[in-house]
Amino acid sequence: MLILIMYVTILLGNGHLVLSSILNSHLLTSMYFFLGNLSFLGICYTTISIPPMLVSFLSGTKTISFSGCAAQIFLGLAMGTTECVLLGVMAFDQYVAICRPLRYSVIMSKDSYVPMAAASWIIGVVNSAVQIALVVQLPICRNNVINHFSCEILAVMKLACADISGNELIMLVSTTLFNLMPLLLIVISFSFIISSILKIRTSEGRSKAFSTCLTHLTVVIILYGTILFRYMKPKSKETLKSDGMDATDKLISMF
Repeated sequence: MLILIMYVTILLGNGHLVLSSILNSHLLTSMYFFLGNLSFLGICYTTISIPPMLVSFLSGTKTISFSGCAAQIFLGLAMGTTECVLLGVMAFDQYVAICRPLRYSVIMSKDSYVPMAAASWIIGVVNSAVQIALVVQLPICRNNVINHFSCEILAVMKLACADISGNELIMLVSTTLFNLMPLLLIVISFSFIISSILKIRTSEGRSKAFSTCLTHLTVVIILYGTILFRYMKPKSKETLKSDGMDATDKLISMF
């Protein structure tokens, strides 16, 4: 019931934001367009794993087909990568809004922000397609119990009875390109944003500007904190197969 209530809340909250950004003519700007995309991502991201989880709770069946598992990995990676890139784009949007307000409507016109959002989705899908194509080729000849709440790429890779160092290298390159590069853009953008905010003379103006960025920063910290912990840990840490670490990895991934 707790998970069901959380899921319904996610659907209602994000669904309201998506519809508002589409139907309200006053919200047809780049900022609300990106927020609508982020809300839609939230719906997709949770729908990948929560409904199957609820079904398994109700039916008692905790199995998933190989194709179903592959689909879950593909969609999860696609949504995760898209969200990272989209947050980088949103940081640039906020930088222009706060640091270049007079040129905002020119730089972030519809001809600019729609392709930016589309590129985020395309990058996510392409990256996920490459990753899943490599994973499904691995021979799974150990036990078929996935040590996770859902089909997660690292948990499935650990079932393979083949060398997965190549897969891990490609994942590291992918994480660097599509997670760390957007993070670098976010850090640079917010460095300029904070510098501009501190130059605002009135405390009310500074408070309003900071409140605009606070939610974005919170999402960035939570998302990137979990990604860096899960996918960029030192090799020595990954080889320590203690139950405590396995439980921590699963909880961090779900968070």
